[in-house]
Amino acid sequence: MRTELVTTLKRKATAVISQLTADQEPVLITQHGLPAAYLIDVQTYEVMQNRLTLLEGIARGEKAILEERVLSHREAKLRMARWLA
Repeated sequence: MRTELVTTLKRKATAVISQLTADQEPVLITQHGLPAAYLIDVQTYEVMQNRLTLLEGIARGEKAILEERVLSHREAKLRMARWLA
C-alpha cells in the first residue's frame, strides 16, 4: 500500500488516481503525519460494499436465531405461499 501526503493528492490528484486505478492498491492519505483517509478504486469499493451488505444480512439472521424469531421450514413455506398468491 502506498502512502501519500494530502498536499501531494491536492497537487497531483490525476496522477495519484491513475496509479490507483492501474495498481488497484489502496492509498493511505496522511495529513500532518497522521493517517487521514484511504483512497480506493471504484471496483474495490463496490466489492467491499457488497460484502458488507452480505455480512450485515448474516448478522441479522444470527440475531434472529438468538432471539428465537425463527420459523420452521413448513411455516415459512405457508407464509411465502400466502405472500406470493
